Amino acid sequence: MTASEQRDTGVAAPPDPSPAAERAETVLSRPYRALSIGIVSVVLLIAFEATAVGTAMPVAARELDGVALYAFAFSGYFTTSLFGMVLAGQWSDRRGPLGALTCGIAAFAAGLLLSGTATAMWLFILGRAVQGLGGGLVIVALYVVVGRAYPERLRPAIMAAFAAGWIVPSIVGPLASGAVTEHLGWRWVFVGIPVLVVFPLALALPQIRRRAAGPVEAAGRGGPAAPADGAGSADGTGPASFDGRRIRLALGISLGAGLLQYAAQDLRWLSLLPGAAGAALLVPAVLGLLPRGTCRAARGLPSVVLLRGVAAGSFIAAESFVPLMLVTQRGLSPTLAGFSLAAGGATWALGSWVQSRPRAEPYRERLMTVGMLLVAAAIAAAPSVLIDAVPAWTVAVAWGFGCFGMGLVISSTSVLLLRLSAPEEAGANSAALQISDGLSNVLLLAAGGAAFAALGGGTVTHAAAEATGAAGAAGSHPAAFAAVFLPMAGVALAGAWVTTRLRKK
Repeated sequence: MTASEQRDTGVAAPPDPSPAAERAETVLSRPYRALSIGIVSVVLLIAFEATAVGTAMPVAARELDGVALYAFAFSGYFTTSLFGMVLAGQWSDRRGPLGALTCGIAAFAAGLLLSGTATAMWLFILGRAVQGLGGGLVIVALYVVVGRAYPERLRPAIMAAFAAGWIVPSIVGPLASGAVTEHLGWRWVFVGIPVLVVFPLALALPQIRRRAAGPVEAAGRGGPAAPADGAGSADGTGPASFDGRRIRLALGISLGAGLLQYAAQDLRWLSLLPGAAGAALLVPAVLGLLPRGTCRAARGLPSVVLLRGVAAGSFIAAESFVPLMLVTQRGLSPTLAGFSLAAGGATWALGSWVQSRPRAEPYRERLMTVGMLLVAAAIAAAPSVLIDAVPAWTVAVAWGFGCFGMGLVISSTSVLLLRLSAPEEAGANSAALQISDGLSNVLLLAAGGAAFAALGGGTVTHAAAEATGAAGAAGSHPAAFAAVFLPMAGVALAGAWVTTRLRKK
């Protein structure tokens, strides 16, 4: 283990193994097995929740008489997760990722229980907000754990394992959630998941405490890690203190994103006021929280952070409209429309596995360019099914290729970020990467939703499509869907250019 790897783990390094032994080690070798299984299990549960909740959400909103507030059940999660990401970055850099991870999982579980037992829609949305805070804490803390506990040569493999953790949930999640909702009730989708958190916690936390606890300064000296409870200096300085300015900026980015979402959903002149207020909060917060030069695609780390947002935002914004398009324009059932995206989980994991191969390392940036071109092509091809002569399964094929491209890009941005980050900056930079991801999802979804509604897409409802059948769907507004997909394809194509600026000259 090299000196830099010793700093990553936060503990004194054992005697250097032979080069052959190092090459033989994998993420499932004995020193890493319990940690790998534990943290991938956490990702698996988060993935299952993400895919299952979408199925139960419409039933929950109807029973709680809160269909008018339906969108806020999603936006509440995203806005608080942005704050959680910044807080986790601060927490992990100064006190180690253990506290942020445990508190994040606890908040995630508490939010699920609050939503699952809610008797009113505002309580349900509050639960989603608590859950989002926990999700933001968890995802950044996991990245810091990877940066500290695994040597650089194993990080692509554990990132590929994270991606693979989404395969089964993406296929089984909607079906399992639908069955539970139908036979037991939607509440069990929410209250059943927290029980499953016990196993990964019991497996991973002892390993995280041993390998990644404490501030990075202690790890860098090769001495024992600082206490995991983060006890700092009495004067509030040193590794245990928090940057109050970044916390305020985190609040600004969360509130600003929420106001912009509200304005985009309410297309009236009065909505310009909250929209302007949201932008006034968001712009300085983004400039303060993302690496300098991100907005202009400066070479190196800023372009890595920008690419993550461009890739995730364009793809997720487009994907959100695929099932609705297939139901309203081609008359598919919701189940068949959902299955059109199911293969994407496997191809995403395949792309992530390809980037994790040692032979792919010299070509990483080139693979990311190919990945973004595949994403752009998939998004551009999706609205072709608006033409009746084009088979509906075209979307499934195109989306499989797009997900393969995303697997190449998303895991690679994580690997590059950890490589370009000093150990004491891994938390803040991981938070910046996730902020770019989450914020672009919020903004591009808001922009796509506004364009969709402005062109009459909002008049096409799921219930109307089911009631009128394919004939009714044919009379809807295909231009509204094209107004979502084609601009997002343009954003993804711009991402292909950003991939040429990842390496410093």
